[in-house]
Parts: sequence; structure tokens; C-alpha cells
Amino acid sequence: MVTDAGDPVLVVGAGLGGAALALALARKGFRVRVLEQAPEFGVIGFGIQLGPNVFPMFDRLGITDAVLAQSIVPNAVMMVDAADGEIIASIPTGKPSFRARFKRPYIVIHRVDLHRILLDACAANDNVEMIADCQVEGFDDDGRCVRVRAAGNRTIEGAALIGADGIRSTVRQLMLNEGEPRMIGYVAHRTIVPMDQVNFDVDRDNVVLWSGDGFHIVHYPLRDRTLFNIVTVFRTSEDEPPGDTASPHPDLARVYRQSHPTMKALWAMMDLSHRGWASSDRDPIRRWSRGRVTLLGDAAHPTLQTFAQGACMAIEDAVCLAELMAGGDYARAFRTYENARYLRTARVQFESRYLWDNFYHVGGIEREVARAIWSARTDDDMFDCLAWLYDGFDLPQPSEAAA
Repeated sequence: MVTDAGDPVLVVGAGLGGAALALALARKGFRVRVLEQAPEFGVIGFGIQLGPNVFPMFDRLGITDAVLAQSIVPNAVMMVDAADGEIIASIPTGKPSFRARFKRPYIVIHRVDLHRILLDACAANDNVEMIADCQVEGFDDDGRCVRVRAAGNRTIEGAALIGADGIRSTVRQLMLNEGEPRMIGYVAHRTIVPMDQVNFDVDRDNVVLWSGDGFHIVHYPLRDRTLFNIVTVFRTSEDEPPGDTASPHPDLARVYRQSHPTMKALWAMMDLSHRGWASSDRDPIRRWSRGRVTLLGDAAHPTLQTFAQGACMAIEDAVCLAELMAGGDYARAFRTYENARYLRTARVQFESRYLWDNFYHVGGIEREVARAIWSARTDDDMFDCLAWLYDGFDLPQPSEAAA
């Protein structure tokens, strides 16, 4: 346990990754100061899927029971052809064989509920100080401490700085000066409706992905099946700016015409007059640390949502960092952390792109080939394909960062 009463560790961003890191560090005795640009620590979001690889991290954070109490284990995660409604592939997440293979469940949960669990655990720990309305503008690392410059002429000093501030990370931009993320020409819209308003024939128990030429829709239940989460993603001919993007788009007419009747009913439940999210990622990198400053989650290795692993990777990062920082040499810990994480996170980034481009959104003969590939796979084949990811991540030991 850390007992040093000196400068706290500074964490920029109080999202899932930042909150998980603050909690992981606090449970090891670190003093932590979380700097959040929003004026208050609110919780927002829609549904989120979490693979079995994240549960050993939840154990370390002491929140496994709380997460399970708020979640649903779907019977299956399915890909369905948007043209005819035929099942292309299915991962039997609710079967005993899945649990026997991966030891832990696959769940869906409201992002708000997961975020609240993490923030409440941070608030209950005296080692965590949460500072809202704190916009980071710069930092200096003199090798002994890091001084953050924030809006309003504030200076905040810490033993180390971790940027957990998302795909458009200020800390990353200040450190690497890379510019905007890679835009891929797709827009996502999300909505949640009461389940009793879903008055048409649709699967209410599983995670279902309807896949078509240039678009997909994902839906699944939340909160004891009282809510229905819908995400629609489609290719757009417009040049979308980073972040939120105006809607609706003329491209929707094309998507709608080639949709299965169930998909048309799902489209009808979406409020596409609201702003959407332009899908984006970044190329993988080997190094995202300098001295006593490093990055976490989407700030370090942002990925497309194909594997539903963004939150899982951030939480793995958080627990890994906390383990290594216990060795005391933060600069060395950050280099060891990069080496422990970059191949795994880069594989998630690359494979997410591959699935996105070659399976999720294809048409014509490509679509027929994709169906043939997926439909030929048995449950065990699917498990084997996912083993590298769902079997989890071996945490390095503090001694590895102190060598």
C-alpha cells in the first residue's frame, strides 16, 4: 500500500476510464485528484456491452456485485441480415458452454448505472478528490512533479498526470500534437425507449445487430428489460466534422428502402432530429507516455465500437496502471504500462476496423461471402475466435516497473 502523503496523482477526465483509475489508485492508498471539464459530475449515456475480460478488473475495484445487480446477461449476441432477417452468426453468451469457456459473463448495462457505481465508489473513498469545471490548458513536467495549468489561472500540482479525457484528449494533443481523429464517414444515433412502447415483433432478450450495405442497427434490453436500447449507424455522403453532427441525412432514404420490416419499425422509434455522433478512431501507436505523463482508454487507443470493447480496454488500462504505479517510479511504470498494453489494444483497434469494413457494412457478393464465412462457424469456433480477447489480460506486477 502507498503511504506517501505528498502530491496526489492527477487524472484528467471523470468518465468510465478516469473514474475506474481513480478508484483503482485510491484502493492502493494513492491520493487522487480527478479534474473534469464539465461543470458537474453528471452521468449520461445509453446502453453498453461488456465482455467477460472486464470482470477480473471489476473484482480488483470491488464493484462486481454492484455491476451484476444492474446488468442483464443476454442469451446470445447475434448478427442478422438486414435484408431478409436471417441470422448470420450467433455467440451463445447465455449458454453454460460460454461461461465454462470464459469463466465470466457477457453483460449489457445502462452506461449511467455503471458510471454511477464507479463515481459513488470514488465519492466514498477519502483518497479521491473530484474537481469539476476544470478545463486543462497545459502542463509542465520537471521530472519531480507535474504542474497542470487550468482555465481561470489555476495551477494544480501532482506527482503524475494521466489523461483519461477521451478520443479528443487535451492531454494527448498537448503531448503529441496529432490533430483530429480519423473520420470514417459513418454517423451513429442512439436512443432508449420504454419496453412497453415496443409494440412490434422484435427480439427483446438478446443483443441483435442488423447488418446491411453501409449501415447497421444494434438493440438490446436494459434495466430488468424495462428499457430498450437502440443504436443505428449509417454511412453518410457528407463530410462530417468531429464529434456531434447534425441530422437527419438524405442517406437515410437509401438505407430505409433496403431495410427489413423489423428494421423499418426500429427506425421509426429513433428520434433522428437530434444530433448524432460521427464515428472515428486513431491509428495505433506504441508510445503514449512522456516522463510522468501518460494516457488511458480512448485518449491512448480509441477504437471503433465493433467489438464493444472501448470501456473494457479503458478499465483494463486503469487496473494495470494502478498495479504498476505501486512500484513508486512513475516514469518507469508508464513505460512498462505501454509495453504491457499496446499490442492488445492495437489488436482491438485493427480487428474492429476489419470487421467494420468487411462484415458489418458490406453488400452484394461481399455480403454473400460474409454470410458463408460466419454461418459455417460452430459455437466452439466462435469461442476460439474470441479467446484472445475474452480470456483476459495478465496484469503485470509492480516489480516489473521497479526493475
